[in-house]
Amino acid sequence: MTVEQKWIRPEGREVLVPGTVGPRRPVPARIERPEYVDKDEAVSDTGPHIQSADVIERVREASRIAAIALQAAGEAAQPGVTTDRIDEVVHDVLIQHGAYPSTLGYLGYEKSCCTSLNEVICHGIPDSTVMQSGDILNVDVTAYIHGAHGDTNATFEVGEVDPRVQDLVSQSHEAMMRGIKAAKPGRQVNVIGRVIEKFVARHGYESVRDYTGHGVAEGFHNGLVIPHYDSAPMFDDVIAEGMTFTIEPMVAMGSQDWEQWDDGWTVVTKDRSFSAQFEHTMVITDQGPELLTVL
Repeated sequence: MTVEQKWIRPEGREVLVPGTVGPRRPVPARIERPEYVDKDEAVSDTGPHIQSADVIERVREASRIAAIALQAAGEAAQPGVTTDRIDEVVHDVLIQHGAYPSTLGYLGYEKSCCTSLNEVICHGIPDSTVMQSGDILNVDVTAYIHGAHGDTNATFEVGEVDPRVQDLVSQSHEAMMRGIKAAKPGRQVNVIGRVIEKFVARHGYESVRDYTGHGVAEGFHNGLVIPHYDSAPMFDDVIAEGMTFTIEPMVAMGSQDWEQWDDGWTVVTKDRSFSAQFEHTMVITDQGPELLTVL
């Protein structure tokens, strides 16, 4: 870790270590579960890349509910609050709207959202870690209802955040929006990553390569990969009307190199520099992308 990276860390905030993970939250029997819950594989993580009008409308409903839960999570992200409390907020909102938390029971994951704090790139497990002023928290929410998923995330500033970290958050959001704008029918999906990587590089940041956006519909992930870097000639699927997928760049203040905690989920920057991320689910129309994870 460089002196520069230490300086932006909130006073008293050391590099993160795993906290205590609380019990799994119950879901009422009336709420439909995805087929993969508590199984070793997700059979539904396949399927067509182009969706029917019926599937798109179900993804739209799931996406709206996910957006409502994400907004509630952001309002709860305050100094003194644990990341497990964020999980409780997300869980309760999804249940209130009749949706199942897609992450709960997915390939062994035991929480209702992901909470990625500071140097955590993605897949942070909600636990007893207490947020403090100067932290940034990414909350990743996916809702499942009527047989379809909607997936979204955002990075929230907790209390007073260093201006350089604020810039990271702001430019990460702009990188996502530029990637979305580039998602035009007839282009290859690798164009999205090219736009994102070039943009963040201009600001001195790196786009994480090994974690990508994905097709989302009746499967949590349907095999369509959306890179956030210039991967050409790889990932050459042609964007087409009726596709539903996410764009969710993870942007590191330092190096995009990463390592994973022993929990098998939490991915952190190797140099422990801060990372920010934003995500929308969208449908491709003849006019271009339409965002679905909006209120």
